[in-house]
Amino acid sequence: MKKFIVRTLSGALFAAVLVGSILYGFNTFRPLFLVFMALAVNEFTTLLRQHKNATFSPVVTVLCSILLYIGFTSIAHSETIPTLLVFTPYILTILCVFIGRLFSKKGNNIENLAYFALTQLYVALPFSLLQILSTAGAPEGETYHWLFPLSIFIFIWCNDSGAYCIGCLIGRHKMFERISPKKTWEGFFGGVAVAVGASIVMAQYFDVMNIWQWIGMAVVVVVFGTLGDLVESNIKREMQIKDSGNVLPGHGGLLDRFDSTLFAVPSVIAYLTFIGIL
Repeated sequence: MKKFIVRTLSGALFAAVLVGSILYGFNTFRPLFLVFMALAVNEFTTLLRQHKNATFSPVVTVLCSILLYIGFTSIAHSETIPTLLVFTPYILTILCVFIGRLFSKKGNNIENLAYFALTQLYVALPFSLLQILSTAGAPEGETYHWLFPLSIFIFIWCNDSGAYCIGCLIGRHKMFERISPKKTWEGFFGGVAVAVGASIVMAQYFDVMNIWQWIGMAVVVVVFGTLGDLVESNIKREMQIKDSGNVLPGHGGLLDRFDSTLFAVPSVIAYLTFIGIL
């Protein structure tokens, strides 16, 4: 009972902080997700060092991710800063990492560089792309709107709730038993239904997209969010761990909380670009 209460309270606090920061505006959205990203990158780097014998520096890895995040923030929210200029510090730091491996005798150079690149591609890039997503639907003359970042989390949470409830009630056919034994196809389609229901409601209040475009976005979030969940489960299974960390009591680490988001964000950006919103 105590664990349930702790899990519920920590989850509610996390959701409140996340939603509040998105709704309040750019000045809270930007720094909060910068902190989330830095902690998630450090968490993933720590796991790689502990379970895959990676020897690259967590400090340098986090620094690179911060420079990437700042670069995307700059081009998303300013029309006057040259793209090449804002990404120059990131590019130079990446070059230094590769050059630094020439002088390192610790670990396998190819494996270390591959793991380092993975932290940037798998964790840092999706968090950074959230800045691009936050420009979609912004009123004329402004560069920030909370609608699409918040929508992604709403659809993910609706999907999780629907998949859990339907899966527990009628789940019979395993989805990926080798990777995630509890996931079922019944639960997956239950999650789709709940997320689509939420998208229909949102279409009634936000006319930036029509109802079919909102439904399409919900489906994209569910499909790629589920894949993101499975990918992280596969990584944890490979490392033989249950949780990626212990930042949130009862919920594990930040990667456990954002595993679906890491795949959903770039997929939604591609979708919104395809339908002409971005």
